[in-house]
Amino acid sequence: MRLACQEHLIPGDTLEEKWQLLSAAGFDGIELHGRGDLAFKGRIGELRRARDAGVPMPTVCVIMDHFIGDFDADRRRDAIANMKSLLSTIAEVGGEGAITPASFGMYSDALPPFRSPRSPEHDREVLLEGLEALARHAASEGVLLYLEPLNRYEDHMLNRLAQAAELCDELEHGSIKVMADLFHMNIEEDDLADAIRQCGERVGHVHLADSGRAHPGTGHIDFAAALAALNDVGFTGVMAMECGIRGDPRQVLSDVARRLRGMM
Repeated sequence: MRLACQEHLIPGDTLEEKWQLLSAAGFDGIELHGRGDLAFKGRIGELRRARDAGVPMPTVCVIMDHFIGDFDADRRRDAIANMKSLLSTIAEVGGEGAITPASFGMYSDALPPFRSPRSPEHDREVLLEGLEALARHAASEGVLLYLEPLNRYEDHMLNRLAQAAELCDELEHGSIKVMADLFHMNIEEDDLADAIRQCGERVGHVHLADSGRAHPGTGHIDFAAALAALNDVGFTGVMAMECGIRGDPRQVLSDVARRLRGMM
């Protein structure tokens, strides 16, 4: 298991400066943000310089206001095009994959009006179509697509690891894996460790945040149990901090790395 941190959480003006601080804190890489309008591809010069300077950048997380499961067909097509660009760009700089949810903030069964404009069957059809295209593109680039379930208040289509794993199994592509976010899992899974073990080798990436969405150690999530489960399923991928930081990031990052490595 390797530790990473999302780029916006790390002090520094350049990726090289951020990596100097992060590596000294005990981390193994930087997770990047991939914004819409093909902005991530536009950073290729910056990313190449960081790669050539030895900065490990294993993953990129999409940051947009629409995603592959959007209700609108044009917005879905744009989200898929942006994800393909993320996959190609992260491959070019030696990374391992790109992360996407089905959607975010589009609709929730847990909030009014309690009636989705699209049936569950149509949801599934839309997701399988988009994921098929992205899985094929990821395979052609030699990287992975990580599918992230979100909690019930942020998405209605994928909330639990088992739901994402079922889609991965139906697609039968080795280039698509499940991303386990411990914050969302704390809301949706009955038992975090059991959910990880049931998902098994399909877990390809992990996001780290405690129960209040701040850094590990600030809430009640049992990170030791989750890490033990990841070890049990043979997880060797990246665990990236995606959370708020309470306090001086320089001290917090060192403390978190030390705490988590003590549990590995």
